[in-house]
Amino acid sequence: MTDHRDDDRLVRAVSSVLEREGLDSSSARIVVGVSGGPDSLSLLHCLVRVRERYGFGVWAAHLNHRIRGQEADADAEFVRRICLEWAVPLVIDSIDVPAFAAARRMALEEAARQVRYGFLGRVAVEVATEEEPVAVAVAHNADDQVETVLMHFLRGSGLAGMRGMLPSVPLASLHLPEANPALERVRLIRPLLEVGRDEILAYCTEQGLEPRYDRTNLDTTYFRNRLREQLIPFLASFNPNITEVVRRTARLFAADYEFLSSQADAAWARAFREEDVGRVVLERAAFEALPLSLRRALIRRAIARLRPALRNINWIHVERAVEMLQPGRGAGARADLTAGLVLAIGYDRFAIAEQSVACALGEDYPQMPPGTEEMCLGVPSCTDLPGGWHVSLEAVPADAVPGDALCLEDAWRAYLDISQCQEGLVLRTRREGERMQPLGMAGHSKKINELMINLKLPKSVRERYPVLACQGAAGPVLWLPGLRLDERARVSAGSKRVIVARMWKG
Repeated sequence: MTDHRDDDRLVRAVSSVLEREGLDSSSARIVVGVSGGPDSLSLLHCLVRVRERYGFGVWAAHLNHRIRGQEADADAEFVRRICLEWAVPLVIDSIDVPAFAAARRMALEEAARQVRYGFLGRVAVEVATEEEPVAVAVAHNADDQVETVLMHFLRGSGLAGMRGMLPSVPLASLHLPEANPALERVRLIRPLLEVGRDEILAYCTEQGLEPRYDRTNLDTTYFRNRLREQLIPFLASFNPNITEVVRRTARLFAADYEFLSSQADAAWARAFREEDVGRVVLERAAFEALPLSLRRALIRRAIARLRPALRNINWIHVERAVEMLQPGRGAGARADLTAGLVLAIGYDRFAIAEQSVACALGEDYPQMPPGTEEMCLGVPSCTDLPGGWHVSLEAVPADAVPGDALCLEDAWRAYLDISQCQEGLVLRTRREGERMQPLGMAGHSKKINELMINLKLPKSVRERYPVLACQGAAGPVLWLPGLRLDERARVSAGSKRVIVARMWKG
């Protein structure tokens, strides 16, 4: 093939995408998904026409979905002969998509999409080294874009879905069933996304291409086919320019989504607190202060982080979470969301988590009040804490302390010698790198955070877990409620000032 003219609309479109994506060099590698139909055949033809100009390598990849029997075998043979004629290396594979769909209980169309992109990604990884730019090129066109946007609209998509297909995305962002770190560097490009189906068919005629046609594209039991054959012609009866209207709207949504994503990034940074295995924790106050649009965006993002393979997040689940997180709603509420995830609401935080993960958000552990780092405690006193917790201090004569005070098993009651606390007692959060001398360790000190980890205290409650300490910048920690007493607060025969400290819930 020696024709290198660039006056054809398709060639110009393909060349523009290659240059924009940095694939117009001899080091680039491009894997083209080729079914044998007019779209993919035209795309491969255009790439072959310009490869000498840019010097990149082209591979074709053909997948038999094992849905159409002998007809599919004939398609594979057709692609093999074309690639041989055009001197394009070809990779052919066969995967039982109906079996894949049945095993995962998903629609056949979605199963075919996942299997196809997984196959193309594997080929891309195999043909390029780590230093070479590599892309998977697929032949979605402007009419496919219209169908996709309408599909998302009818299924109740948010802005992300209403953008339709994007001209270039990381292949790893497509929610594939098998995670492969090597796919992170593979781009998925759609060079014909602004080219109409009629233009593609005209190109085939002009270039003498005789593509194969998949008869399943006429089967209206498939949702996309019904849109193409029934809905779009019906909408065109109201507006003959409906396809351009939908495409233009998708571009507007894409710009709006880009702006909203930047705002959601900033909102996430303010509200995000931690992420464990199977759980994302956000701060309620920061979340509740956000506009409704950003609250919805953060709920979607939290779900997506835990379920990256979940392609569609249902509107009703997002709205349920947003409704339950209205200001003033009490802690302790929980609700099922989607894909085995639950919403768990604490006093000042909430979590979206797997059902099997204990969502400790403060309701089951004592926590300092939001915005409070330190509380001075009188003697006697009784102070309320979030989540129904309380702390009390009471002075007792030294000779009234039980002889087995150090052996009592109630971890939430402590007898403390506070003779060294001249300025009084405070309940506060731990300080960065702060240490204590746990009783029974012969005076050896240990970082409080490490002690919390060793004692299996959930990460989500460590930051605001209360400690009882002597007042002052250098005041030592005397008691880690429910966990450990400090050696320096140990009651002995010579103790004169003894305090009984209690913490309880209820």
